[in-house]
Amino acid sequence: MSLSTALSSLPPLHRHRFRLPPALGGIFRGLLIGLLAVAIFGPLLNMLIWTVAEAWYFPAKLPVRWGFAFWTKVFRPEAGAMQALWTSLVIAVLTVLLSLAIAIPAGYALSKRDLPLRSLFLLFFLLPQAFPTIAVHLNIARIFYGLGLTGTIPGVMLVHAIQGLVFAVWIASATFAAIGTEQVEAARNLGASPLRAFLTVSLPLAAPGLMASAIFVFLISLDEFSGTFFVGVPNVRTLPLTMLNAALEGNYQIASITALLLLVPSVLFMLFVERFLKADVLSGVGK
Repeated sequence: MSLSTALSSLPPLHRHRFRLPPALGGIFRGLLIGLLAVAIFGPLLNMLIWTVAEAWYFPAKLPVRWGFAFWTKVFRPEAGAMQALWTSLVIAVLTVLLSLAIAIPAGYALSKRDLPLRSLFLLFFLLPQAFPTIAVHLNIARIFYGLGLTGTIPGVMLVHAIQGLVFAVWIASATFAAIGTEQVEAARNLGASPLRAFLTVSLPLAAPGLMASAIFVFLISLDEFSGTFFVGVPNVRTLPLTMLNAALEGNYQIASITALLLLVPSVLFMLFVERFLKADVLSGVGK
């Protein structure tokens, strides 16, 4: 008998996979989902408890006195929290507009034109992220001081835009690169100028990606602290600065309430963008 015949006559080898019993598998999945829920929602729940805790001392597991006294303190005019929130929103919206104004033409050129050193240009927008944020903002503050931009909203907006352009340009470039040329060429053949073809065809098709970049830029600007601190203080006061000052002073109730206030515009902005990105709305953008 040959060796090949002998080997073929042997019974096939089966790999036995280890499987948990159904009951143990359900328990394991439940524990995993529970751990994920605690990791995600635990900090939010703790923040919500602090917003209504008037007294909470160690080693008590829950506040020893509940109430809304600190909400009254936050919403008093002299507290300045609402003015800080308004300033944060204005800066965030202006930062989004500035970032998109740069990212749209830059992203289109980087995706549709045969530019020399294209990869170098894209890498250039990543440079601010390659260094410690505080070091970058400290040196920007020194430059802005000589230009008279420190302590001003335009100065803070420019600092936020430096951070936001990383996402805005890269997302815009990838969005325009994913758009085919057939519709643009059809518009050109019908007599549309390059600018009109861009405004009526390319830009509406790129709207979902551009709105996604707007979300990133808005959230980055709304939560930015170090750039605002080095460039804006003492004249520009945003809600993240108010929240951090309260936390450093040990006033966790004020810090939690301001964090909750900061969360509201972020959620509303994302809901607005989600509504804008629906197919039935986008279908009429270019008309």
